[in-house]
Amino acid sequence: MNSPFLEEDFRVHWSRLTPEQVEPDIAQALLEAKANIDALAGDASQELTFGNTMLALEEADKKLTVAWGKVGHLNSVKDFKELREAFNKMLPQVSEFSAKVPLNEGLWKRVKAYSETEEAKELVGTRKRYLEETIASFKNSGADLPPDKKERMKAIQAELAKLTQKYSENCLDSINAWEMIVENEDDLSGLPELAKEQALQSAKGKEMGTDEEPKWRFTLQAPSMTPVLRYAEKEALRREVWEGFSAIATKDPYDNHPLVGQVLALRQEKAELLGFNNFADLVLDRRMAKSGDCALAFEDDLHTKIKDQFDRENADLDAFRAEQLRIGLEPMEPWDVAYWAERYRQAKYDFDEELLRSYFPVDRVLNGLFEITQKLFGVTIREAEAIYSDTPTEMNSDPGYEVWNDDVKVFELFNQSEKHIGSFYTDWFPRESKRSGAWMNYTLTGDRSNGKKEPHLGQIHGNMSPPTDDKPALLSHNDVLTVFHEFGHLIHHLFGEVEIKSMNGVNVAWDFVELPSQIMENWCWDRRGLDLFARHYETGEKIPDDLYEKMIAARNFNAASFAMRQLSFGKMDLEMHIRYSELKDEDLEEEMESVLEPYMAERKRKVPVHLYNFGHLFSDPTGYAAGYYSYKWAEVLDADAFTRFEKEGILNTDTGKEFKDKILSKGNSEDPLRLFVDFMGREPDPEALLRREGLLNG
Repeated sequence: MNSPFLEEDFRVHWSRLTPEQVEPDIAQALLEAKANIDALAGDASQELTFGNTMLALEEADKKLTVAWGKVGHLNSVKDFKELREAFNKMLPQVSEFSAKVPLNEGLWKRVKAYSETEEAKELVGTRKRYLEETIASFKNSGADLPPDKKERMKAIQAELAKLTQKYSENCLDSINAWEMIVENEDDLSGLPELAKEQALQSAKGKEMGTDEEPKWRFTLQAPSMTPVLRYAEKEALRREVWEGFSAIATKDPYDNHPLVGQVLALRQEKAELLGFNNFADLVLDRRMAKSGDCALAFEDDLHTKIKDQFDRENADLDAFRAEQLRIGLEPMEPWDVAYWAERYRQAKYDFDEELLRSYFPVDRVLNGLFEITQKLFGVTIREAEAIYSDTPTEMNSDPGYEVWNDDVKVFELFNQSEKHIGSFYTDWFPRESKRSGAWMNYTLTGDRSNGKKEPHLGQIHGNMSPPTDDKPALLSHNDVLTVFHEFGHLIHHLFGEVEIKSMNGVNVAWDFVELPSQIMENWCWDRRGLDLFARHYETGEKIPDDLYEKMIAARNFNAASFAMRQLSFGKMDLEMHIRYSELKDEDLEEEMESVLEPYMAERKRKVPVHLYNFGHLFSDPTGYAAGYYSYKWAEVLDADAFTRFEKEGILNTDTGKEFKDKILSKGNSEDPLRLFVDFMGREPDPEALLRREGLLNG
């Protein structure tokens, strides 16, 4: 086929998806999508039905959505000059099309006319919700605006797409432009052996050092940077890494300073065009929180409840450091905090988290995760053949699945009747061409209408510590939590049974989307869950009882501090987007420093606010903007929902099946609060999270 991005094969031929095919394939998909929309907008002769109006709208840009999704995916995992140029060339055209759809007057008239028919008034379930969501989405995208304001809305959306893409590129390029080379092994004192091995391997990969005169290379990717901040005894090393991280995307040629202000201004203008006071009210209109003020009240309430404990934790840490150094109490340097917190935890609980790594080789973690999934949800997961080719393949009947990198794996998921219900890719290790962080995405959504059971296709990604020459990839316990978290998002997609694809899986309110992901993390703490996969990579032994007990005892160490960090991100996010009109002429950094002062511990020097390397807020026209609070919101839901498993058995198949049937399979087919109530039999308990983290009484 001459249009590889438009191929509809379930087993995607990634090797054929080359930069030179992006423009012709996406241009063709755009032409077809535009023609479909124009046909819908111009055909007034038919009797309007759900099929010829709503389902036709759903199908109109299907080919474009899938093809552009593949381009975006490759842009995230295999970034290089030619692909980036091709992506950026087509991004304005795709953004313009997306912005124009709800602004198409003929289409909007048709949707409204259908909504007033007798058939529409009698809709129930998923179809009723799809109509409601579509009308709300059109209105909140400008469908009712006069022509001049519609034109301005199109321009805003196009500019937001361009600016947020540049923001994301600046972050990636800035991270890749930094490295720290260590030539004296004595400078690495305190660092775990695994971190040293990986740094040595990283240097060799860049042809630095020799066996006789080795060098160690560190980057700002989390597996490289975090051990330095946490374990390196040499303060100068910690300082260099901290300063490097704090400076990401703050200097030319990768400076995000101007982009942040421009993005915030455009978002505010968009909200005002649509009749909202601010961008937070716009994006939360259809979410559980309903408004920016409600989300802010949620954040402020949690802040009030944990502030005393937060202050005590920091006072205890300062006192521990002063005692160890035999000095008077004084504020710490910011690059010393993680180091002294780790030393304090080890002293308080006799617990070194690095000891756990040996029990978490990545393949065993995945096998255990799959076993837990099988027990809970009655499915089977099997590895499939992964085929990597760095040149375009010709065959159409490959025995396995093509992958985009040689360490990517593929798995297939089957139900109890051995029917194939989905497949997924795993991509766990850092590359310079891959964005930072961890995420889940979907490639294809199978047809589940009219009794069909087409399989879904998804992906999960991370940036974990890679294998070394003599060790497999060994995960930290935090990495294990991340794997389970992203897998929770994945099964939300793979278990979806929603007939309308755009409402399947993770296409839900963003303050509900983290429930399936965060609830999965609970199985990483329970002994019965851990015993299914945690085995020493050399001896095969389980985690010893004393080490497990120390891990559990230390679970809530600095719980208020960790919670406060997340709350500070959510607070800053909401304040910027709610108060933009009064902040636009002020120094944004200074204003945010003032806002966050009650959320920060006293330090010897100012800690920069997290504005210029915050992809959640600024690497997408919307993304998590005005929605970062969702993580804590969903933690309340997950802490509460997991109490059912604690009462009924954490591997109870009946409870798992209910969670699958009432939450995971439903997608956005019902109001999220109703789904939660259907599973729990009541509304959420707001104190469940504080209870789990030992913060209920301060």
